[in-house]
Amino acid sequence: MADAGMTVTRGLPLKRRSSPKLEGVDSAELAMLPRLPDTADELKSIALALQADPSKVLKLGKDANEEAVKTMDLSGFKVLAFATHGLVPGELNGLTQPALALSAPAVAGVEGDGLLTMEEILTLKLDADWVVLSACNTGAGQGAGAEAASGLGRAFFYAGTRALLVTNWSVHSQSARELVTDLFKRQADDPKLTRAEALRLAMMALMDGPGYVGADGKTEFAPLFWAPYTIIGDGGAR
Repeated sequence: MADAGMTVTRGLPLKRRSSPKLEGVDSAELAMLPRLPDTADELKSIALALQADPSKVLKLGKDANEEAVKTMDLSGFKVLAFATHGLVPGELNGLTQPALALSAPAVAGVEGDGLLTMEEILTLKLDADWVVLSACNTGAGQGAGAEAASGLGRAFFYAGTRALLVTNWSVHSQSARELVTDLFKRQADDPKLTRAEALRLAMMALMDGPGYVGADGKTEFAPLFWAPYTIIGDGGAR
């Protein structure tokens, strides 16, 4: 498994999720993309916040594969979360449209190319309040990330979701888990709470929380921790 990305905040290394780092590379094998092992804890926390059994609703590791997504009846899920890389044309050899990277076929033991492309998302039958793309730069405004979010977003909306929650940069794993879990717990506790308000309150709670203690002993409340998330689509009623 690839190590998580590192950033220095106030002189102390800070664990962030690995990015594909494919700029300038003509092709790359799907199996060589950085692993995101810490996202499993985030997904389990979301499931528990929604009072769902993680063992019954989550597909992790090799089970998070193209065949599983295509064969499952997803119409009964109100929240779908994909904790993986968002890719754009050219980032993998032969990739001609935005896609989500799933487990490599050789690892999962299934057919297909291991990618959930925009075209394949269009064929899904959803009735979801949220699709969460908790990954690396799925909503970034810098070229490739924006294209991935735009293309994948249009496909998910056509397939039947009402809102997307995307990240604008590679996130800090612990704060990502806390923020997203808090967001869904708030919505589960208050059915009248809108998506936008739930996100705002979760951000405020993280800002008002203990923060991240740097090497100099000072507490850091940088936007790095709470600001990566953006709602695309309907931020109103659930």
